[in-house]
Amino acid sequence: LLTPPSGPSEHHIAGRMAWHARLMVLGWGVLLPLGALAARFFKIVPGQDWPQQLDNKTWWHAHRLLQYAGVLAMTAGLGLAWGFGHGHGTAARVHAWLGWSLCIAGWVQVASGLLRGGKGGPADARLRGDHYDMTRWRMGFERLHKSLGWLAIALAWAGIALGLVAADAPRWMAVVLTLWWSALVAAFVRLQRQ
Repeated sequence: LLTPPSGPSEHHIAGRMAWHARLMVLGWGVLLPLGALAARFFKIVPGQDWPQQLDNKTWWHAHRLLQYAGVLAMTAGLGLAWGFGHGHGTAARVHAWLGWSLCIAGWVQVASGLLRGGKGGPADARLRGDHYDMTRWRMGFERLHKSLGWLAIALAWAGIALGLVAADAPRWMAVVLTLWWSALVAAFVRLQRQ
């Protein structure tokens, strides 16, 4: 029971495609969701002298590092899949279409982040907490960036699931990813309630 079979695995996929999958799961399944959670929930951290210290940059550095690393992993994963877009079956075709859409969304997120504009300055910290008076451009960025980011993460989970189906991946992979994503959702719900 503990020794692997001597013949080829029934779930074997080409090395490039295996690394494509690993990088996409790393980017869209791990790094990008963690970066989104950092931006959503860690603007105030334990030990921060709130409300005197309003603009703690810990969340920003974590968000930026995780998002850039996630988009870099995504881009490398896309490069490995280049030329393999002739998958058979509906799952493979939808996975490819969704994958391209998500890559474009990832690059749009980076570009929009670089063009986000200023957030203005605090009007009255006693009345407004840590929220700044943002320019119209910045308010539009905030709405687009947050909406597109969370939508892309949700669609990425569907894209990863379709990739597992298209590759006939071992079932343990789906189980591990489901447990990980369940933990992320549970963390989101817990942090949101706090």
